[in-house]
This record gives sequence, C-alpha cells and structure tokens, in this order.
Amino acid sequence: MPESVTAALLLLAALSASVAGMGWLALSMPVHAQQAGMAPLSRAATRALRIAGAVALLVALGCCLAVDHASMASLVWVMGLTVAAAGVAMTLAWRPHWLRVLAPWAGSRAARG
Repeated sequence: MPESVTAALLLLAALSASVAGMGWLALSMPVHAQQAGMAPLSRAATRALRIAGAVALLVALGCCLAVDHASMASLVWVMGLTVAAAGVAMTLAWRPHWLRVLAPWAGSRAARG
C-alpha cells in the first residue's frame, strides 16, 4: 500500500478514535447519558466509559505519532480532538440518541423503565 494511503488511513483512525473517545467521555456523565436516552449507569459502567474514552484518545495520539513527527502529530491530534468534541457536542444538541451506538450494552430508559 502506498505511504500516503497508509497515512490517510491512520489519520482517519485517529479521528474515529477521537470521536469515540469524546463520545464515551460524554456518555460517562449522567446528564449526557440521560440526554441520549440511556438508563442510569452504575459506578462501574461510568468508570468503564471514562477509561474507554481516555484509551481511545491515547490511541488517536498514537495514530497521529505513527504518521508524522511529534510536533506535527501533536498539532493534528489537538485539531482532531477539537473537531471530535465539537461533533459530539452538536450530536448531543441535535440527535443525542445517536450516541447510544457507542454504548449499546447500557440499554435505553424505555427498555428498562
């Protein structure tokens, strides 16, 4: 595979990991989980979402570092985090139930209530 295609795929993976990480961090907050129509999360589920979010953001950094040198990779990573955070915020404002895709095991309030 050509080097440019590999770099593009790694950057796409970094952006995807950033979106997933920001989504998991958002869903770990009770208010946002409620917005997404999820049942109240246990303490263990909240912790698992926070850990998954942090790991996903670190994976995104690793993907960026695999593509470029550290100074450029960190810049691209921060830009990806910004885009991901804005995207998750807009999703919470517009279609919060879409974020349930990131935690299907949590279930919805309607299914449990």
